[in-house]
Amino acid sequence: MREKNAFALHDIHFTQPRFRRLALAGETGAGKSTLLQCIAGLIQPQAGQIFFEQERVKGPAEQLVPGHPGIAYLSQHFELPRFLRVEQALRYADKLPAGEAAALYEVCRIGHLLLRRTDELSGGERQRIALARLLLSAPRLLLLDEPFSNLDRGHKNLLKAVLEDLSTQLGITCLLVSHDPADTLSWAEEILVLRQGQVVQQAPPAQIYRQPADEYTAGLFGDYNLITGPLLPLVAKLAGRRRTSQQLLVRPEDVLLTAADTSDGPGLAAEVLSVRFFGSYSEVEVGVQGERLTVKTSAPAPAVGRRVTLTLAAAGGWYL
Repeated sequence: MREKNAFALHDIHFTQPRFRRLALAGETGAGKSTLLQCIAGLIQPQAGQIFFEQERVKGPAEQLVPGHPGIAYLSQHFELPRFLRVEQALRYADKLPAGEAAALYEVCRIGHLLLRRTDELSGGERQRIALARLLLSAPRLLLLDEPFSNLDRGHKNLLKAVLEDLSTQLGITCLLVSHDPADTLSWAEEILVLRQGQVVQQAPPAQIYRQPADEYTAGLFGDYNLITGPLLPLVAKLAGRRRTSQQLLVRPEDVLLTAADTSDGPGLAAEVLSVRFFGSYSEVEVGVQGERLTVKTSAPAPAVGRRVTLTLAAAGGWYL
């Protein structure tokens, strides 16, 4: 797929098993939304083929009505009919057998909204109704482009529960794009990482987070310390890992702090440089061997200037 004299997607190949929750991740411009629209049949690929249930998905250059009847696509910029009651807007789209729509509305958590007008709804409510409206056509694959953006914490969690129930109760497979690592890691069963239109890594969330393919992938899913230079052999020894490269990635929560005067085991001497409180944890910046490391701890944070000893949690650290 070419976009503005450059390939938006290049040499991409992957499969998604039925009912498996898959998320696309990558920086802005990585090709996530383009790939999603190609799968939906809304963009015509210039090379390659897309298959859904052994049937090739045709693009807009091959058929008058874009898309595939078994695939539903929810854009970031969805629209609802204005000035109608919710039940009216849904009734016009209903293609399900009698009685099945009510079950769908319960899964989407919109049963209590049916008598409301579409212009009287919150953003999260409008999104769930737009989702239900799409699902009334009985698709087997649901594609969502940034469904969690612009939602508060409560509506995000509600939408995640809805998407999980779509798979378990209605037998719908879900594929989505999200920029937020917390949303992606907690929802997906598998993550496909894109960079400049190419697949960097495809793996379960825990593997993506703990064993990223490169520094780019590591940065998509949270903070990290990249250990290099003279500090590398010292930290590698703490990690108990045989040195296999010149870079060791350590997540901040894998670095453990103890007071220097209470430590009775191996560790690195360090000094607390700053402390930032984030509610469920504190972010502590420490100086060690002339380098700065970031540590996340749920224990009471030591005061600035305090001498501490650094150790690593079991299995902490990953060579890049």
